[in-house]
Amino acid sequence: MPALYLVHGIAWTPAGPRLRLTSPDGTPEEMPMTVGTRLGFRVLDPQVFCLGSHRVHSADDRKHVPCRLQAPAERGYQCVNCFLNDDLRFLHDSHRSGRAPEGLLLYLAQPHWLYVATFAHGASKVGTAANIRKSLRLAEQGAVAARYVAKTRDGRVVRVLEDMVSAATELTQAVRSAAKYAGLLSPLPTDELGRINAGHAAAVRELLPSAQLEGFDVVDEQWQLPELAGPVLADGIRRGYPSSFDSGDHGLTAQGILGSVATVQLTEDGPLFLADLGRLKGRRIALGEFASELPALQEQLF
Repeated sequence: MPALYLVHGIAWTPAGPRLRLTSPDGTPEEMPMTVGTRLGFRVLDPQVFCLGSHRVHSADDRKHVPCRLQAPAERGYQCVNCFLNDDLRFLHDSHRSGRAPEGLLLYLAQPHWLYVATFAHGASKVGTAANIRKSLRLAEQGAVAARYVAKTRDGRVVRVLEDMVSAATELTQAVRSAAKYAGLLSPLPTDELGRINAGHAAAVRELLPSAQLEGFDVVDEQWQLPELAGPVLADGIRRGYPSSFDSGDHGLTAQGILGSVATVQLTEDGPLFLADLGRLKGRRIALGEFASELPALQEQLF
């Protein structure tokens, strides 16, 4: 019998990217998403379900609490009850409101980094990363080029700087997942993305000394793209995965991954596709020996 799971999405860990899952009783499991990983599954329901909440105890200690109602998602990937009981909901506003649970305050007390990230279509954003997830945060975001522009003593200072930068420049604090995926289907040259990123980062570094704030240093440090991103960014015909992840059977073999977007093959020695595995987040699936229906393909002529 196929094993049933709720998908929590792709997480980048020190051991590499993982597809995070929970069984019906809330037991967490992970599937490494390395070159050659075979992922066969059936999507059981088009509905997106609540992924539960988190209790934060310290910088490196948090507990996931499964949704006791196993309810459909109402706010992002949470039901209202789990949203109201999630310590992380205070994360991005605590520097303004001063309100946060004690464990989250301990998490925010660690050093943080301010970065500028650029994605495959040239869109750039300003963002923050806790010291404990400095590099992994950018890998998870799906950046193609990025630079750290400041190191701060804590999470409050870094978010004040983030707000200042987004108010004074064209940099946003978020880039939509759909835009990131579309950009990877038709990416700008990597060297051009590097120049775009360097220009934004230089402008931010010039701006930061004007902040009326203590507790940070301006830095100039380039982020290194993960090796697994290579196949996602490789030259060649770029095809999007031809099926939706809201229903049906799927069988994929990973050849590379950046953020939540993987380069996959449907059959051995078959053509490569780009699949946004982030679209599985919140779905109920059955793992097993399932296969995708291979569409008829017409090669582009150059």
